[in-house]
Amino acid sequence: MFYFDEIAGKKVLKSTMLPMVEHFFTTREIPIAAGALDIADECLKNREIIANHLEISTKALISPTQTHSSNITIAQKMKSDYPETDALVLSSKNLAIALNFADCVPVMLYDKKNNIGAIAHAGWRGTAAKIVPETLKFMANYYETDPQDVIALIGPAISGENYQVDKEVFEKIIKTINSSQDECYRYDENSKKFNIDLKKVNYYQLKENNVNEIDLCGYCTFDSSDIFFSYRKENGKTARHSAVMKLKEIN
Repeated sequence: MFYFDEIAGKKVLKSTMLPMVEHFFTTREIPIAAGALDIADECLKNREIIANHLEISTKALISPTQTHSSNITIAQKMKSDYPETDALVLSSKNLAIALNFADCVPVMLYDKKNNIGAIAHAGWRGTAAKIVPETLKFMANYYETDPQDVIALIGPAISGENYQVDKEVFEKIIKTINSSQDECYRYDENSKKFNIDLKKVNYYQLKENNVNEIDLCGYCTFDSSDIFFSYRKENGKTARHSAVMKLKEIN
């Protein structure tokens, strides 16, 4: 279940399923990625607020350069440049990761057995490339993560009611799942396009890869653009909200 909390009096979204990890989704009240808006100074101040809250330096709050790729890497100390990276894996307790969104699907993964985390950026290209299952495989290869030990959070993103794609894109996305496809889309006779729910597609990708503990956020960024940023609602003239994660020491 998702709920709102505050950092320095500014609203963030959290999940009750992940109390063992410092995690949250920022809102319009505390952006750290300016996107197309002239708010760079505000974002820098908010990064400082968040870093202080996490008890790390701003340099230890790592954000990659996202390009709708399916590239995955590990966040590392003393490394700040992560080009063309749309999923970061976190193993260090001294770092935090933050990926940025404005309609695309943020997916947090946490291996509760090995205390390893990850955040993936799943727009339609990332979803079609199965970036979330690929991140699970990456975690398995490097940390022996068993998907059955993973808790997943699917954060705020655009809903199927507000997201239409053409047939070519639809087919690339829908072929990534085997079951429950009817829940994920509908065909619109008027526009001759497909309404597709990327959050639900990522949900079924997780289920089909043996992740059973999943919290699926009900917030649509398009409908709730007073709380979150929406690229489509705001015609690209918007900032970004962020998914942030920092591991805790496990006793």
